[in-house]
Amino acid sequence: MTRTVYLNGDFLPETEAKVSIFDRAFLMADGVYEVTSVLGGKLIDFDGHLKRLERSLNELDMKKPAAFDDLLSIHRKLVELNDIDEGLIYLQVTRGAPGDRDFVFPDPETTEPTLVLFTQAKPGLSNNPTAKTGIKVISIEDVRWGRRDIKTVQLLYPSMGKMMAKKAGADDAWMVEDGFVTEGTSNNAYIVKDGKIITRNLSTDILHGITRAAVLKFAREAQMTVEERPFTVEEAKEADEAFFTSASAFVLPVVEIDGAKVGDGTPGSVAGRLREIYLEESLKAAV
Repeated sequence: MTRTVYLNGDFLPETEAKVSIFDRAFLMADGVYEVTSVLGGKLIDFDGHLKRLERSLNELDMKKPAAFDDLLSIHRKLVELNDIDEGLIYLQVTRGAPGDRDFVFPDPETTEPTLVLFTQAKPGLSNNPTAKTGIKVISIEDVRWGRRDIKTVQLLYPSMGKMMAKKAGADDAWMVEDGFVTEGTSNNAYIVKDGKIITRNLSTDILHGITRAAVLKFAREAQMTVEERPFTVEEAKEADEAFFTSASAFVLPVVEIDGAKVGDGTPGSVAGRLREIYLEESLKAAV
C-alpha cells in the first residue's frame, strides 16, 4: 500500500513527495529529526519529542516550520490516513533549499524550512521478542562531533556502528570515549549493580533521550535507586544486568558485551520491570 506522507503543508502519496536537490539536509546534513512511537493508534511521549525538537531547532538557530503548532494534528492525521495501530512517525525539519549550495546559512526571512513526516507500520512493536531474550552489544570508539545532545540527521557513524555490530555477530554497539560508555548507536545505555540503576548524566556528550527521562522518572517513583554518572565497559561487564532505552524499543535488556555475559547472560528483573511500567504508564498518557 502506498503511504500518505506530509511535506510542507500537503498530505501526498509517498511517490509524489519531492524535496529539492539543494535542500541543506541533503547537501550539509543541516536538519534535525524526531521519531514518535504509536501504540494502539496513539502517540507515545509526544510532548517530550516536541520540546526536544524545539530545543534542537534553537541550538542550531534554525527557523521553526510554519506548521510547528499544528504538529500534533498532523501526526494524528497521518496515523489515521495510514491506519497505524503500532508503528513510528518520523519527522524531519531542515533549514530548507535556498537555491544553491553554500556553507553560509541562508537568510531565514527568504528561506522556509522543509518539513517532512512519514509513518512506518511496525506490528508487534510493543511485543518485541528481544525483550525476553536480550541483545548482544559490542563497544566501539565514539568519534562523533561534540554536540550529540542535538538530534541532527548526521547519522553516518551510528549506522557504521550498527554495521560493525552486525559483522561481529552482535545486535548493536555502545560507543566509548575516554574509557567511558557514552550511549548506544540510537539509544541510551544503562547498567544495574546491587539494585542501583547507573546511566550517564546529561551533557552535550549524549542525546537527552525522551524515553530515558520517562524511564528514570518511573524508576524513582518505584523507589529504585538511580545514579547518573559515566560508567566503563569493564563496569558494564561486571554489572548484574544492563539495558538500553529508546523511543522505538522502549526498554530492552543487554545480555552480552564484547562477548562477555552480563550477569547470568539472561534479561534482568530491573529491565523487565521498567519495561512493564513504561509501557503501562505511557499508554495511559498517550494522545
